[in-house]
Amino acid sequence: MALSRTRSTRTAKPAATPATRPGGTTLQAAKAAQTRGRLIDATVRCIVKHGYANTTTPRVAEEAGLSRGAMMHHFENGAALIKATIIELHEKRLRAFRRAAEKPEEHDVDTLVETYWAQVQKPAFIAFHELAVAARTDRELGAILFPLQEEFRERFNAQAEALFPEWRDAPAEFDMAMNLSQTILEGMAIAVQTGAMDKAKVPMMLVHLENQIRALMQHTSGSGSV
Repeated sequence: MALSRTRSTRTAKPAATPATRPGGTTLQAAKAAQTRGRLIDATVRCIVKHGYANTTTPRVAEEAGLSRGAMMHHFENGAALIKATIIELHEKRLRAFRRAAEKPEEHDVDTLVETYWAQVQKPAFIAFHELAVAARTDRELGAILFPLQEEFRERFNAQAEALFPEWRDAPAEFDMAMNLSQTILEGMAIAVQTGAMDKAKVPMMLVHLENQIRALMQHTSGSGSV
């Protein structure tokens, strides 16, 4: 998305007095949130299908089934839309990680690795990877993505520590296990997508990663779960 070509100086009109739901949420606010969600989902689909450079605000509006004017009512320019999309991609990843880790069976090494692998097959990961690669040379995109990525990393690490108390006595090993999983699984996902790795080799690589994590587990007080 060429951010410099999607700026708008449009001034939002004053909102009318909103109707209120019994729970306190206004109908207008709920509708606005739904529309914003449609636009963010459409942005992800466009990035996956067309790549970041070819994802334009008119294309996103068309994908979402909205006029460009309606889109600009919710996002004043392309930069605001991309920032909201990155934030939502991070939130989805945090929610998925939390849901998986809150289930006792997900602390099993094999299940944990397979769950993570399933996550990096989804469009959200493909879209984020497209953005991360583009941010290397796109200064405007980098200015948006890199601070959000740093914030996400801090939140992800804090959440991981809270969700896996059994690793509390081995913080260095836990950090290694998390970084090893992320690097190998995300790297494999990219390699498979780009044809650099035969998908048939994935099961063997997953088993190897699981064994590496089990080796790190020997330093924890528990021996049956991650």
